[in-house]
Formats: sequence, C-alpha cells, structure tokens
Amino acid sequence: MEQKIIERAAEIISATRLNCVLALIDLDGYPSATTKTVSKADGIKWMTFCTGNNKIKMINQCDHASVCFTSSDPLYNITLVGKIEVITDLEIKKEMWYIRLLCPTNKIVASWINCHCICQ
Repeated sequence: MEQKIIERAAEIISATRLNCVLALIDLDGYPSATTKTVSKADGIKWMTFCTGNNKIKMINQCDHASVCFTSSDPLYNITLVGKIEVITDLEIKKEMWYIRLLCPTNKIVASWINCHCICQ
C-alpha cells in the first residue's frame, strides 16, 4: 500500500504546476511558511521554486525544508521533507523557468533565484 501512495503522490506533483507551502527555519530559529509554485518536479524526488533574498538567507543558515501540497477536490495532503539548496548557475535556472517568471520584456532575470528541494 505504501508504494501505491508514493506513486500516486509523485503523479499528482508531476502532473501540473502546483501551489504548495514551503516551510523553512527563519534567521531567528522559528518556522516560516510561504506559498510557492513548483517550477519543475520529478515526482517526490525533487522540485524547484523561485524565491527572493530573504528565503536565500534562511536556506544558507539551515538547509532543512518541508513542502506541503493540499487539495479539497480531490482530497489529498502530501507533505515532504528534505534538504534545499540555492541554484545560481544561469543555465540550470533557465531550465527551471516557466512563463509566469518572465519579466515584462520576456527575458529571464539573472538575479532571480531558484531553489532545488531534494526530498528524503
């Protein structure tokens, strides 16, 4: 049964660009949760997000993360934990982009930061 649940969770996450809650530890050691859109995912193995400097400071201090996906129709709650890292390589960042992340001139902004969460 557990393997079927894992496979179904991977299908849900990979099927569409989902919103989720990304939870990190803030600079004072408290939990901090933010709604994010997954830019790319490989099932429950890994996923990427775009974020700003405040979250980067948190990740640099503590690389532990939790990601939670929920829905009421169909009903599900998928919570994953793992390590998160900051992607700074522009070529890799280009692979993670999707249309909502383009600036008004339709160019990728090099200063925007992608994070890669490897779920355990």
